[in-house]
Amino acid sequence: MVPDIPAAAVRTPYRVPYADTDMMGVVYYGNYLTLFERSRNELMRALGPTYAQMEEGGLMLPVVEAHVDYRAPARYDDELEIAAWLAEAHGVRCKVRCAVLRGGELLASGWTVHACVDAKTRRPARIPAWLAACVVADGGGAAPR
Repeated sequence: MVPDIPAAAVRTPYRVPYADTDMMGVVYYGNYLTLFERSRNELMRALGPTYAQMEEGGLMLPVVEAHVDYRAPARYDDELEIAAWLAEAHGVRCKVRCAVLRGGELLASGWTVHACVDAKTRRPARIPAWLAACVVADGGGAAPR
């Protein structure tokens, strides 16, 4: 499924280093989750407190689910753009959608689901209201913009 990329998505540029590639000369499949993480960090920075500030405030957002759809390979020295946006936030969970593009071509898309937990007790905690207010709608099926 190709996501609509909302205008509110945070876009992060990334040039592929040689170290990200495998013996076939393409970005190793597991590295896409690292790209998702990079973009989530920039998303959090743009929305409000950084991850570090959230942790200092007593909340953590560990990943409890991850999914990637691969469409086309990225290669060494490609200039990529990673888009990330908060697609859902309710109760103790939130979902961040991501798309990896090269020159407008969708290479991979997916999401991570995070559980909000108390940093001290590691027990579930409600998603902060400021974060829930940052959810943006996405169509989930149309071609990327």
